[in-house]
Amino acid sequence: MIDLNERFSEKRNFFNRLIFVYVFFGVLFLYLIYKTFSLQISSYSDYEIASLENKTREFLVQPRRGIIYDRNGEIIVNNKPSYNMILDPENVDDINELIFEINKFVNLSDAEIKNINNIFPNKKKLNREVVLKRNLTTEEIAKFEVRNYRFPNIQIAERYSRENLYPFLFSHSVGYVGNLDEEKLQEILSSQNLESNETIFTYSNGFLNGKTGIEYVYDEQLRGLFGKKIYEVDASGRLLQEKQMIPAVAGEDIFTSLDLPSQKVAYDELNNRRGAVVAVDINDGSIVTYVSSPSFSVNKIANGLTQNEFDELINDDDKPFFDRAAQGRYSPASTIKPAIGLFGIDKDILDWEYTIQDPGFFILPEDGRIYRGWKKGGHGEINLKDAIIESSNTFFFSLAYQTEIEELRAHLSNFGFGKNVCDDCFMPDNGLLPSPRWKMNTHNFGWFKGDTVNVGVGQGYINATPIQLAYYSAFLATKGNINKFSFVQDSKNANKNIFNSKNITNMDWDNIHESMVGVIESPKGTAGRLRSLKDYVIAAKSGTVELVSTETKEDYQIIRETEGKRDHAIIIAFAPMPNPKYAISVVIENGESGGSVAGPVAVAVLNSLVKND
Repeated sequence: MIDLNERFSEKRNFFNRLIFVYVFFGVLFLYLIYKTFSLQISSYSDYEIASLENKTREFLVQPRRGIIYDRNGEIIVNNKPSYNMILDPENVDDINELIFEINKFVNLSDAEIKNINNIFPNKKKLNREVVLKRNLTTEEIAKFEVRNYRFPNIQIAERYSRENLYPFLFSHSVGYVGNLDEEKLQEILSSQNLESNETIFTYSNGFLNGKTGIEYVYDEQLRGLFGKKIYEVDASGRLLQEKQMIPAVAGEDIFTSLDLPSQKVAYDELNNRRGAVVAVDINDGSIVTYVSSPSFSVNKIANGLTQNEFDELINDDDKPFFDRAAQGRYSPASTIKPAIGLFGIDKDILDWEYTIQDPGFFILPEDGRIYRGWKKGGHGEINLKDAIIESSNTFFFSLAYQTEIEELRAHLSNFGFGKNVCDDCFMPDNGLLPSPRWKMNTHNFGWFKGDTVNVGVGQGYINATPIQLAYYSAFLATKGNINKFSFVQDSKNANKNIFNSKNITNMDWDNIHESMVGVIESPKGTAGRLRSLKDYVIAAKSGTVELVSTETKEDYQIIRETEGKRDHAIIIAFAPMPNPKYAISVVIENGESGGSVAGPVAVAVLNSLVKND
């Protein structure tokens, strides 16, 4: 007998399973409908983009760097075309046979052959170009051109190298370029919203950026913007055809204030001696001459030195890489005396009628220490004007003794000492404007009055760079109204320093100028031998930087037998008077006499600038 309850239970279970199956397949059908809608309608654009990305490959296109000019429109740095031998590897079966044939008329080095063999398989697989040889000579190009019918897969492609037309003249001012490291490359690409990709290079040396000088400071403007080339590729990544080209944007050209003729004169006059020349146009603070000597070839640095050549430069005792113009520290010596004289006037310590008796030395009252002048027997009764003309140390020892070092520091900082005076110089040094705190921290000694006395003649702890001395010279020339220096002028961001004083009048400035004119024009002037080297009036102040303190000239004659212990020669000047346009500083290491050694260099550079205006 059939159990009705059991049959009813079976029917119910079957009905439940049937509902479950219907629901399961219903949900599955709805999911398929959703995915179909998503793929074909709602997410169509996303998948289309992904499909295109898988079908295409993006290449970066390297931009050309901007050209650098001098103030007269003469090219200083350009992009020099060079030529590379490029292989399309797609239809090449035996690379060694091809190398053998090429090597018959264009010499491939062992390193070049090894590199070609290493990269060829992968380049062929992906249909990427292979550089067989870089920087072909004219002869090599000619040899290939007469045989190019035999090599349909090879072409001569133009690339560039960065070339300074005057590689020794502008090595420290303009600087040089070099290869990018990966971190810097990522930084540059991120700034342009790009990612690192394969690159079509414009330069033979690959990625470049400025390493020193103007090339570094203005690297962002000079480098330009990367372009893009988009190629269709197959599933293996092999290039098929170009789909889109977004041209690279070349870098901006930079027009500097540097003056090529005066730069040549400065370089020739230094004649490979250790030293520096900085000259500026005082109207806007533009740097027109900037030479550090000895120099080096920036083209060799940028385009490749042998290890021996690099070691020779690094180990050179004269340190050609060292930028003496902005980083060399030198005592200002007697060139500081006009600024010290103005301090005395500003603080009502003296006026132009004030005189002292100069016996040739100054005795420090505290301990009886003797500070000697350069002239045996001294200068007799002397005032401020003659003290500048004749360079009386005793006068300025006495004046500095009457000052407080913190007040003197504040005054000298207006003249450019102890601070950066250039907007776009590469790593300028601030020199040293010493203070009691600095001395305690550095030497663990307190400040003595004798330290202040030494500052009064530009000796002791104080030191300055040649570019700071040029700023100081320009500051005197403009009567305390000068722009911060720069190689490239931007009128919108001009940074002007204006010196304000209650006691220093225009007449005082004129008297300072007259005193500095007397350094050359007066019969008693310390740089009188410069008089015959020009046909216009120059205001100047020369100095001699003592490296080893001696009691007598006889002692110095013994010391000077070692060249490295001889005094440095230094001069500041501005011209033509009475309406100066240019200011200059010259330092020649171990040159001994500012007037007779540094002076002729300064006059020669000023002659070039003044006569070419």
